[in-house]
Amino acid sequence: MAKHIGRREFLVMLGAGGLVWPFGARAQQPAIPVVGFVGSTSLGPLRDAVTAFHRGLTETGYVEGRNVAIEYRWAEGQYDRLPGLAADLVHREVAAIAAIDGLPSILAAKAATATIPIVFFTGGDPVQLGLVASLRRPDGNLTGVTALNVEIGAKRLELLHELVPTAGVIGLLVNPTNALTEANTKTVQAAARALGLQLHILNASTERDFDAVFARLIQLQAGGLVIAADAFFISRSEQLAKLAFRHAVPAIFQYREFAAAGGLISYGGSRTDAYRQVGVYIGRILQGAKPSELPVQQVTKVELFLNLKTAKALGITVPLPLSGRADEVIE
Repeated sequence: MAKHIGRREFLVMLGAGGLVWPFGARAQQPAIPVVGFVGSTSLGPLRDAVTAFHRGLTETGYVEGRNVAIEYRWAEGQYDRLPGLAADLVHREVAAIAAIDGLPSILAAKAATATIPIVFFTGGDPVQLGLVASLRRPDGNLTGVTALNVEIGAKRLELLHELVPTAGVIGLLVNPTNALTEANTKTVQAAARALGLQLHILNASTERDFDAVFARLIQLQAGGLVIAADAFFISRSEQLAKLAFRHAVPAIFQYREFAAAGGLISYGGSRTDAYRQVGVYIGRILQGAKPSELPVQQVTKVELFLNLKTAKALGITVPLPLSGRADEVIE
């Protein structure tokens, strides 16, 4: 027969060993999962995208600080920092890793672990890049989201040509350290030949290179600049926009931040749609899904942003059909 413990005895026992009981009870509470988030750039230019990532997590029932913790690691455009940042997340034994805003962050995460699930976002073909075996059945520990960025490099040139039809010489700014640079370059070169334009390839992988790039554009008497999709350039969107404006160079880049900072035009795959889907996939993995069970998703929505104030300052008349197609006209 179980011995009955009176209230007085219970209080004495609680006083003697009370420190053990609460900790024992707490130890039985499940710890909230920790998600790693590694990016090639910084939070500033990606604030709206990170908000979309959180929205995707919320759709699957996860809210940061409530039932999931997130460890953020930003390389600030310095790709050589990424392997260490990814390794640190693996060392912390995170439940999953979101590798975003550029191929370098994805490759660093992939090299750091073959077991922790990784959800990526890339503008390239993940099969060609060796990230997954196929889009439908990714295999391994990676899956993710793609957007139309490399594929629409030619369209960026066409849009710039539509704005400055008399410009016969155009510059293409690329980052030679980016694995997607060759694909970007070939796409735009083919479009330039079709339009009868002279295309000059300009390289930059550090801020120190920017002044030389714009000096070269002036020397070439270039009538415009296409900036290739690249995480380092995204992290310097505002700086590139201001340089283009200062040197009176009509320029086109990938995301809204460029046009909002004074660049002429931005055109690229919807980053917010892509990051929301990354958040959804991270949530599903936390619920028990395996990356190999989650097909790679492709975001097909593209967004166009025009800065009419910059166009006016450059003496450019924006065709009405073009402004009518814009998702947003910045004035």
